[in-house]
Formats: sequence, C-alpha cells, structure tokens
Amino acid sequence: MATTSKQEVDSNEEVHKPVIRKEQPSILALGKLFPQSKTLDHTVRFLSQVRGTDKTLMVVQYFSKIFVWYFLKRGRESTAQRVRNFAGPISDFRILLRYYGLLPLIQWMQYVDNTPSPSKLLLLIDRVQNICNLVYYPLEHIYWLGAHEVIPISMEKTNRIAIWSCRFWAAYVVLQFAHLAEEYRLYKKRLQSIKAQIKVADLKAKETGEPVDKTEYKTELAALKAEKKGIVINTIINTGYLPLTVHWSLEKSSFPDVGVGIFGGVAALAQFYVTWKSS
Repeated sequence: MATTSKQEVDSNEEVHKPVIRKEQPSILALGKLFPQSKTLDHTVRFLSQVRGTDKTLMVVQYFSKIFVWYFLKRGRESTAQRVRNFAGPISDFRILLRYYGLLPLIQWMQYVDNTPSPSKLLLLIDRVQNICNLVYYPLEHIYWLGAHEVIPISMEKTNRIAIWSCRFWAAYVVLQFAHLAEEYRLYKKRLQSIKAQIKVADLKAKETGEPVDKTEYKTELAALKAEKKGIVINTIINTGYLPLTVHWSLEKSSFPDVGVGIFGGVAALAQFYVTWKSS
C-alpha cells in the first residue's frame, strides 16, 4: 500500500474544511438592538413578584396625588382629572392583590409561635399585630366588595367598615413603633457585647503578643450594621404610614390629599427600595 505523504493529508483537510460564513444582518433581529443588561434581568425578576408589582404601583398611586395637587394649583383641572382616572384603577388593583394577604399572614403566625423570639416583648407585639391583621384584611375586602356593589351593603355601612379596617391598620402601625424600639434596644445590647469581646481579645493579644483573628467579629458587626439599616428604613416606612392610618381612621379629617401623597410616597419609595434589594 502506498504511503500517503503529510503534505497530501494536509491538502485533503484543507479541501474538506467547512466554510464558515458570516451571518448576514436582518431587520427582524430586534434582539440585537438591546445589549445584555443585569439591570433588565433584575427588573424582570422584580416585577415578576407580586411584591415588586405592588410596590411599583404604590409609588405611582401616591405620587399621583402630588401631581393632582400640582395641576390643580395651576388651574389645569382636566389634566388633574386624567391623573385621577389613571390612579383610581391602580388603587383597586392593589386591594385585589392583597386578597391573598391572609395566606402569608398565617405562615407568619406559624413562624412567630414556633420560633424562639429574641424577647418576650417582641413575641407579645408580634402576636397582637397578627390579631390586628386578622381583622384588617377581611374588613378591607368586605369594604371593597361593598363599594363596588359586589355584595349588597349600604354605602353608610361600607364607609364604617372602611374606617374600622383602617383603625386596626393604625393599631398595627403604632405597635410597629414599639416593635422597632425593642429591636433597636436588642441591637444596641448585641453591639456593646461584641465591642466588649473585641476589647478583651485586643488586651489578650497585647499580653501574649499573638495576633487576634477578628474574622468572626467582623462578620457579626457587618450583620449588625445591616440590621440597623433595616431598622432605620422600617422606621421611615412606619412614619410615612402613621398619618395616613390616623387620617383614614377618623370619620372627619382635615388632612390634605397632597399630604397623603407625600407621606405615602415616602413609605412607597422606602418599600420599593427594600423589595428591589431583596429581589
């Protein structure tokens, strides 16, 4: 058998080598117009959650009240009315989104009563808040059904149900301030404990001349820093909610609608931030 030279083999490989053609651009390839983006991926993930959608609509709902006030101040009544027409369905939709609210509440109640609490006071507050929510959610749902004439309830009774619903929400908000105060007390106690441990470790290192591994302490301090940030943000959210719940709990209130927009907008932006970060 004749021996094939290396030159002939290389020649054959070149002959049978597939030709790679450059892809021709197409006007139908619209995806090429949008570069890959982590922000886009995060946004889709955020809006795919009920919480993400709710917080987005919450921002629109409350800031629309500020826009209505702004346009009315400039005599643009028709524009203000169009903003109201846009915000009205958003408010309805957010209430509908809360129709599932009792399910995660039941899960939270199970967690509270089956998980050791950092303090007896926190456990007590959590339990009372759960009772408030067990009343608040059904009353809000009944109010919405009555206001939209889904169930036969007089307008007077519907308004009374709405007021009592908001009163239980207001009770929850007031209790949340006590909850946050207790959280901050426990935070300060743990922070002082860790600082004391670091001080003891530094003194021991000074005596022995051996370096101290502070990795564990740094991890605990970072966790406490994140906890403090959460307490601050939740305090801002609760402060935004307080005047709203009091306003809606009164039969007659002089609190201006633009005030609802401002305080509600602050709470909405803070909740949007928390939900965005956690998604």
